[in-house]
Amino acid sequence: MTSMTRTTRRPKEPGIWIGTSGWVYKHWKGIFYPEKLPAAEQLRFYAGRFSTVEVNFSFYRLPERSVFETWRAHTPAGFLFAVKGSRFLTHIKRLKDPEEPLQRLMDRAGGLREKLGPILFQFPHTWAVHIDRLEYFLDLLRGYPRQRFAFEFRHESWLTDEVYRLLERADAALCMPVCPEMPLAVRLTAPWTYIRMHHGEHDVGYDDDELAAWAKRIRKFRREGADVYVYFNNDFEGYAIRNAERLHAMLE
Repeated sequence: MTSMTRTTRRPKEPGIWIGTSGWVYKHWKGIFYPEKLPAAEQLRFYAGRFSTVEVNFSFYRLPERSVFETWRAHTPAGFLFAVKGSRFLTHIKRLKDPEEPLQRLMDRAGGLREKLGPILFQFPHTWAVHIDRLEYFLDLLRGYPRQRFAFEFRHESWLTDEVYRLLERADAALCMPVCPEMPLAVRLTAPWTYIRMHHGEHDVGYDDDELAAWAKRIRKFRREGADVYVYFNNDFEGYAIRNAERLHAMLE
């Protein structure tokens, strides 16, 4: 695959952030990263072309605070990191006794300081709705009033008016996972929203019609005064890079 055009990707509007889920992919060399670019320079290179990135591997292993501090130091002013919460909290504990793992997450991710964007909690696709645990967890999040939190539900039973009302009271966003196999509700529960682009309808990537439909929705969210965060998780063969650049162009 030939190398793609590399252009600076800064949002013209401060309320729209478009990036990818992760930046460390060996198969992006020659597609996005120059072949001889050292791994230590990849984040700096990425941040010169996008305004945000989602830290996805924190879901599998939460980095030490010092790692977050290093990422902050290697990115320009205004750059934002979204951080995915640990699976220990969401998949193993399933929000049971969440106090310590939540505090650990916040202490470590706090190393990003002003570059810490939304924190995402992704629930298992096998976990049906559990109102009591969600309500208790949202109450805990009130202890971080300046932080934005989003929830990605993968079991359809969570997509109910009761859950939406709880998110609204907490100013938490209902994450919109865009993939044919995942339940999706297109609605705002906060004055901002979080969109995860996982897989197109016909391929790993998204075609122009699919991206145009989401560009239209994003414009509507912006007219309603909502900030929008969009992350492409379809990293295979660099689809995420191309799709993120294309969506950005449609919104310019």
